[in-house]
Amino acid sequence: MADKPLPAPDQTPLTVAVALEEQANAATPKVTASGRGYVAEQILAIAFANGVKVREDADLVQILSAVDVESDIPTEAFAAVSEVLAYVYRANGKPPPAPLTTAAN
Repeated sequence: MADKPLPAPDQTPLTVAVALEEQANAATPKVTASGRGYVAEQILAIAFANGVKVREDADLVQILSAVDVESDIPTEAFAAVSEVLAYVYRANGKPPPAPLTTAAN
C-alpha cells in the first residue's frame, strides 16, 4: 500500500508505504515493512521489481504505518486488508486460500 498525502504549501509530498505478508498458518497478515520518504520509495521499488501488486489507500496506510514490523494487523484493519488481498488475488488470477478453521470438541 502506498499513499502520497497532500503536501503543505512549502513541502514536497511524503510517500508512505507498508508491505503485508499473508502467512499460510496464521489467522492474520503481518506487516513486513513500513517506511516514509526514501524508505517507502525503496519498498515500492522492490515491490514493482518483483511484480508485487500495489494499491493506494490513504486511510489504510495511516493505520498500518503505526503497526510495528513483524506484527499482526490490528482488528480495525481486517475489513480493509481483506479487500486489498481480494484485489491482489483477482489481479494475479488466483483463488484465495481456504480460510483457517478450528475444530470444537
